[in-house]
Amino acid sequence: MRTAPTPCCFVLLLSCLAGTAACTPQGDPAVGASGFSDNFDREQLGDAWNNTGGPYAIRDGKLTMSNARNKPLWLRRSLPRDVLIEFDVKSDSPDGDIKVEVYGDGVSKAETLSYTATSYVVIFGGWHNALNVLARMNEHGDDRVVGPAYKVVPGRTYHMKIQRRGATITAWVDDHELVSMTDKAPLWGPGHDHFAWNNWEAAITVDNFVVKPL
Repeated sequence: MRTAPTPCCFVLLLSCLAGTAACTPQGDPAVGASGFSDNFDREQLGDAWNNTGGPYAIRDGKLTMSNARNKPLWLRRSLPRDVLIEFDVKSDSPDGDIKVEVYGDGVSKAETLSYTATSYVVIFGGWHNALNVLARMNEHGDDRVVGPAYKVVPGRTYHMKIQRRGATITAWVDDHELVSMTDKAPLWGPGHDHFAWNNWEAAITVDNFVVKPL
């Protein structure tokens, strides 16, 4: 059962109705008890995905992206409060830079070179394959968590998992813990309940995407 929104979420909801904030289009269904999955075994992205302007495409049964310049591909499903997200992913770039957003607004994108997310941002092999990061909205912020050194090997397919239980979010790569954060003011409710792929320049390929309520 979804918990009641916090006061800040009510403010955001009123802003949505007034047209003063970027908010998820009304009508996005929730991820149900059976979860959500996508193996990209088709030619087009389809109605489950909201492309905010990046060159996302399906090729040979896999989702591909590169040079999206912080224009995410949002899943048109609202996430449960506690969740496990899994997928297979590879980067063909020596820079690594595998990047996803969780618990964002479902519509935000970069309007300039500068971009502050509405979500938690998980980055595997960011900053020229130097850092693994979990950030609360601002990936350059002082409050981001930097995990142990673990580089992306170009061309290697990884199985990634991102789990949220309560206020704690943890990301794994092939069962190796990448990074974890416990947030004293967890993002949740209207404006903080969607998943997205994001990308700057790296050539990324994704398959076997699964969302499981916990």
